[in-house]
Amino acid sequence: MRTDSSPGTLPAREHLPAAGAGTPVLDVVIPVHNEEKDLQPCVLRLYEHLERTFPYAFRITIADNASTDTTPQVAARLEEQIAEVTSFRLEQKGRGRALRTVWSASNAPILAYMDVDLSTDLNALLPLVAPLISGHSDLAIGSRLARTSRVVRGPKREFISRVYNLILRGSLQARFSDAQCGFKAIRRDVAQVLLPLVEDTGWFFDTEMLVLAERAGLRIHEVPVDWVDDPDSTVHIVKTATDDLKGVWRIGKALAAGSLPLDRLARPFGDDPRDRDLTNVPRGLARQLVGFCVVGGLSTLFYLALYSVFRQFSGSQIANALALLVSAIANTAANRRLTFGVRGSGGVVRHQAQGLVVFGIGLALTSGSLAALNAATSNPAHSTELAVLIAANLAATVLRFLLFRAWVFPDRRDDAPTPQPSTARPPQTPSYQQLPPLPQRHTAPQSSYDTTPFRVSADADRTPWRDATMPLQPLRPRDTDPRDHR
Repeated sequence: MRTDSSPGTLPAREHLPAAGAGTPVLDVVIPVHNEEKDLQPCVLRLYEHLERTFPYAFRITIADNASTDTTPQVAARLEEQIAEVTSFRLEQKGRGRALRTVWSASNAPILAYMDVDLSTDLNALLPLVAPLISGHSDLAIGSRLARTSRVVRGPKREFISRVYNLILRGSLQARFSDAQCGFKAIRRDVAQVLLPLVEDTGWFFDTEMLVLAERAGLRIHEVPVDWVDDPDSTVHIVKTATDDLKGVWRIGKALAAGSLPLDRLARPFGDDPRDRDLTNVPRGLARQLVGFCVVGGLSTLFYLALYSVFRQFSGSQIANALALLVSAIANTAANRRLTFGVRGSGGVVRHQAQGLVVFGIGLALTSGSLAALNAATSNPAHSTELAVLIAANLAATVLRFLLFRAWVFPDRRDDAPTPQPSTARPPQTPSYQQLPPLPQRHTAPQSSYDTTPFRVSADADRTPWRDATMPLQPLRPRDTDPRDHR
């Protein structure tokens, strides 16, 4: 799992302008491997649909990953016949590798992909990309498991799909409904920062991308789709399922260890009401209160259980101190991660030290309460001790939250200068405003955008294919790893 930071940070979302000429708004990538039979009908059908219904300029990119049949020749022929079609060749196999390479090199602000069998009805394409164009969302996916979706497929694939998504929900707490539908789109500025964090180069690429995006707080839009299973699909279900489960385990370990720099993706959106400077409304207070109450309730139960155990072989004061010490360490760790969203190992020792100071205050409150009880009653009942401790812990809990929020885990944004309302961005951050204004679709036979980075050699039919990933400098070294057979 990659732990290095990705290039740049995400800017605020913006509605893409719809005037001018130059760059296509949408780049639809079709990853293919040995699809000589289905490629031409697919591209012609997609082109006709976009030409008739899509209101912006577009491009269709055929991403051929290591085909050994005549797929490259079919792609080259389509590129010559249709100005809006371009082809791209990789010498290594892998759908994820093909998507990452082509998306990383594309200059279109909206990037999409769909499977070559076109199992998804194309009427869902415009609803898929519209929230990305408007600036409402960061990624968009087609969902075959939404209630209003209409799906035709066999019981075996239906069962596998639903079980896989249940595994994602149970193990990675994923909230999106369909990870593997071959019908997705992403904004280019998001892709530039998100893709370097995605390690998989095969079928798990989609799931890994969505899980990381969701954990970073990016907005994922779901579109119910009409979907018809392709009975001639070449996907190896058993191998794909095995690779997916390995990917789930790898991602789960990385998320649990906090080793992913997801803060690079948690951008301060310009349209996020949480970023507005509102008076008398502490930022994140409601969410932190809920998290703190949940952690506090569990910690109290843990503390009482420990106290009851320690009380069997020690006095009340010693049992209280030991139970409070152990539960305080666990409470600080849980609040650090769940309530205040601090990930990674940075500052963990300082946080625990400050948490022990808060523990000392709580110990003084609870110990003082026990001392007062013992002074009032020489031999108090165990239930009375527990009741006094519960009351003292409630008071200590309120104080603990205030100290955690103001001292142990303060909001670092409060220390930074308040940003001025401006659309200007740092020079190193990609900006849609720096692109030429986006055009309405042209009907002229020649395309207005430059397809040179994607052109296949004119002698492609007669000369060996060159690996087009080399001049593009692949984002991941494993892209050229001969041991990766996916």
